[in-house]
Amino acid sequence: MAGGGFTTNGGGAVDFEAKITPIVIISCIMAATGGLMFGYDVGVSGGVTSMPPFLKKFFPAVYRRTVLEQGLDSNYCKYDNQGLQLFTSSLYLAGLTATFFASYTTRQLGRRLTMLMAGFFFIAGVAFNAAAQNLAMLIVGRLLLGCGVGFANQAVPVFLSEIAPPRIRGALNILFQLNVTIGILFANLVNYGTNKIKGGWGWRLSLGLAGIPALLLTVGAILVVDTPNSLIERGRLDDGKAVLRKIRGTDNIEAEFLELCEASRIAKQVKHPFRNLLKRKNRPQIVISIALQIFQQFTGINAIMFYAPVLFNTLGFKNDASLYSAVITGAVNVLSTVVSIYSVDKIGRRMLLLEAGVQMFLSQVVIAIILGFKVKDHSDDLSKGFAIFVVVLVCTFVSSFAWSWGPLGWLIPSETFPLETRSAGQSVTVCVNLLFTFVIAQAFLSMLCHFKFGIFLFFSGWVLIMSCFVFLLVPETKGVPIEEMTNRVWKQHWFWKRFIDDDDYVKDDKIAAANNGFDPASQL
Repeated sequence: MAGGGFTTNGGGAVDFEAKITPIVIISCIMAATGGLMFGYDVGVSGGVTSMPPFLKKFFPAVYRRTVLEQGLDSNYCKYDNQGLQLFTSSLYLAGLTATFFASYTTRQLGRRLTMLMAGFFFIAGVAFNAAAQNLAMLIVGRLLLGCGVGFANQAVPVFLSEIAPPRIRGALNILFQLNVTIGILFANLVNYGTNKIKGGWGWRLSLGLAGIPALLLTVGAILVVDTPNSLIERGRLDDGKAVLRKIRGTDNIEAEFLELCEASRIAKQVKHPFRNLLKRKNRPQIVISIALQIFQQFTGINAIMFYAPVLFNTLGFKNDASLYSAVITGAVNVLSTVVSIYSVDKIGRRMLLLEAGVQMFLSQVVIAIILGFKVKDHSDDLSKGFAIFVVVLVCTFVSSFAWSWGPLGWLIPSETFPLETRSAGQSVTVCVNLLFTFVIAQAFLSMLCHFKFGIFLFFSGWVLIMSCFVFLLVPETKGVPIEEMTNRVWKQHWFWKRFIDDDDYVKDDKIAAANNGFDPASQL
């Protein structure tokens, strides 16, 4: 077939014995609360920016346009304000910077300690936001939250991929994305409730309740064990072996332990992991990881999830109705992510991505057609029936994203990089994701003002491009042990196999052997 290739079980691949132990499930659930915090931050910003008391205090220009001078501005332009967009996007700019420091701590201090640092950043950011007296305090709080996002998004997906047994790695890794969607839903429900509070302080409660997921992540990071990969990488071989025996639920771990030690030995020869990412043999992983992050943002999902209440307000929904509609889309987001947990290790990554591409493309095109005919600059003719239909289409779009590009955009990069470049690769993945999240968050309301209904055609065009990319270039990785990816995935792929040169790996082994007095053949 001409598409993105397939894997085989040949090439001397080994399937290691691993039981699904309680400690693995509990560790993954606790670590994945980092996604809960990220999701709450995504969901809460759109809700509070549609609350009149919040706008009146921090963004009076937008308050005048939306409340005092209704009808003077285009329906599509009343929320177009760079300061308002900066409130949302500043978090992702800080996260982008923090991920470079998080790459170092993930490698040198471990995945667990990096998650703990993320929890402390989150708690500090929540305190600043909930007590904000001016725009400067608000932005400082968002910047601290962004540092937490950078550290959590760096450590959590790697932690989940390394600790999970290969056959359920996809499902456990998607716990991170499930928690993101639960966080968004929780934020939407909180916003819906706090918007009804008299006295104009409901937005403080919305921002302050982010302390709950922040505390959960901090406590979780204290309680979980670090991954065997991380312990071995830092020279704690006995601890790594003990943890591996505990999480696999069997004493038959020698083969996997030796492979982790070998991967760690090779990793230690890499003095400049970011430079090593540019080597030809790492081309498939880095290209796919960067492309998935860019494409994930250009589905348009964060534009909808950030600004769902604002978007529904723009379409003519009243304030309560817009928040209620955002709650509905948040619930669909959660349920659809559960579908992904069930199906990702059965159906596979590629099939979910391709099916979702069709669903997202069609729903966005139909939304654009309806809005083009029904919502004008200074009037909207969106009847109740059409309004409900638009919400249904948005839910159709959100559901397809939630079982595909949402979780798989994080899962695939975290499971494909070899150990020697895993922290650096995850850092680049998070950095690119946050960079384009920042771009979309900062630009969306302005794009909505200028593109109007065409914004959905813009994103649908990108969905078509990314679906072609997946069909041609993204291989299937379900059920493949992380350290076996080269032999069982890249060397079997119709396109990427040309970048995998066995001479590179032989050369690496010779360098390592010369440095350590170690003979790789002795392990065979």
